[in-house]
Amino acid sequence: MSDGRIFREAWIAGVSKHYPGEPKAGYIAPWNETPAWERECATAVFGQVRDFVRVSGGNTSKLTREQKGRFVATCWIAQIHKHFEDPKPGYVADWADLPSWQQETDADIFEAIERAGS
Repeated sequence: MSDGRIFREAWIAGVSKHYPGEPKAGYIAPWNETPAWERECATAVFGQVRDFVRVSGGNTSKLTREQKGRFVATCWIAQIHKHFEDPKPGYVADWADLPSWQQETDADIFEAIERAGS
């Protein structure tokens, strides 16, 4: 499975687990139905997290879930700015402004990438 797909599968699993109620169809759309810009972002953020885990000598396992989630969220925001001149505020919301389901999902993504690299 490609790096971007691993990210996307972790996102879908996290949304399915943490989202209150029925998530929007776009939140759980499979890889092939995900817009190209979003697939590019997922692949890039996967690489950023993978590299961070590697240069940390695997010690990212000592980070809190919040620290892991914040890292994913920050990397994602940078990718959004790369792809959109004037992104929607929700696309670039700071960690504290994200709903708890999204914070938990971002932490799950980080941990899925940690597992994929080991």
